[in-house]
Amino acid sequence: MNKKRYYIVAIVLLLTLQVHAQKDSVHYFQSQDGIKIAFTDVGIGPPIILLHGFINSGSSWNKSVVKEQLVAQGYRVIAPDLRGNGNSEQPEKSVAYQNDAEVKDVMALANHLKLENYMALGYSRGSIVLAKLLTLDDRIHKAIIGGMGSDFTDPNWDRRIAFANAFSGRAEPTELTRGAVTYAKSIGANLKILGFLQDYQPVSSATELGAIRIPILIVCGDEDLDNGSPEALQKMIPQSRLTLVKGDHNNTYKQANFAAAVLAFLRSH
Repeated sequence: MNKKRYYIVAIVLLLTLQVHAQKDSVHYFQSQDGIKIAFTDVGIGPPIILLHGFINSGSSWNKSVVKEQLVAQGYRVIAPDLRGNGNSEQPEKSVAYQNDAEVKDVMALANHLKLENYMALGYSRGSIVLAKLLTLDDRIHKAIIGGMGSDFTDPNWDRRIAFANAFSGRAEPTELTRGAVTYAKSIGANLKILGFLQDYQPVSSATELGAIRIPILIVCGDEDLDNGSPEALQKMIPQSRLTLVKGDHNNTYKQANFAAAVLAFLRSH
């Protein structure tokens, strides 16, 4: 092997090792109220923040094709553990989750990383956090709302209230909530905190969503009936478009068809 080829192989090996090390690295910063927030930061290129769903963490994106493809196609992928989840601090006081605290954490993360602008992708409850974020942070120049219909715009959404009551212990689990409560217990999640996350979940009104003026993709599984009508949500956001892909609520974000829709949108806007 000549010296030139040896050096090329060595550089490629070093870069590969750095990427794998980076994938395993968890970083921390203190948010606006002193709560410690964990995040991963992988890849080089335009930044995109990924927001995970309920009873989950940023590591859930490691199961997805979309994160892998975003990194491979030249994006910087930042995935926080929203407060109360994963490696982030998990305060057991309700005040820590009030007043759109999770939304403020994402803005504080962008400040911490000195992002002048960024894109964002949410899925399930992460899309609810993202929707509110879109009304507050003008650094976002395009976004993807995944696995979500229009029901979250109702402050008295019956599904949210049912989950809040079940996780807080104010009511016994029902057919709607029993599976989620059982799963949360099986992984050792803090039910009290999950109750707070439902009690103080961000709400974005149709009027607020109607003021958004950036390109938005709404992408849902064609069998996803959990959170209302994605068609109704699309009508609320002027510059949005809707794509339906094959899948249900729990698995769509992991799939190649979801990744393909996201990447096609990012390339076209």
